[in-house]
Amino acid sequence: MPDAFAHGAHPGILRPPLVYAVSILTGVLLDIAWPRSFCPPALGRPIGTALALLAAVLFVAAIRQLREAGTPVPGNRPTTALVRTGPYRFTRNPIYLALSLLHLGVAAWVGSWWLLVTLVVSFTLVAAVVVPREERYLEKRFGPTYLEYRASVRRWL
Repeated sequence: MPDAFAHGAHPGILRPPLVYAVSILTGVLLDIAWPRSFCPPALGRPIGTALALLAAVLFVAAIRQLREAGTPVPGNRPTTALVRTGPYRFTRNPIYLALSLLHLGVAAWVGSWWLLVTLVVSFTLVAAVVVPREERYLEKRFGPTYLEYRASVRRWL
């Protein structure tokens, strides 16, 4: 009988880093073709930089916690531990939150409406498809332990 957990929560090609990368690239290309600005560079650049730095700190902290727990980072590999430390104390999805903050930071830095639109699309896709699939996987993998964690820590913030 095959191991139900031999693969991670993301066995297909719909992986969040790829979703956000394509989304940012699409937003940049749309902005080049049809520029639509929502804020001046003097305001957008410092805000964008701060958001990108916050995203980087959150991303590194989340990855560090996964590695310390000995569980793989890629979602297509089986999860071996439920992490509840570091940023996982405040959000169940710190990596996806970091990717969204990075996307928002790029949107602010460029001042592009298109990047805001593509952020909404990528965030919606991750929130509606990826996260529920991952939550089902973790519930099957860790049972009541995951359900308790899910009840005590918010999905986003």
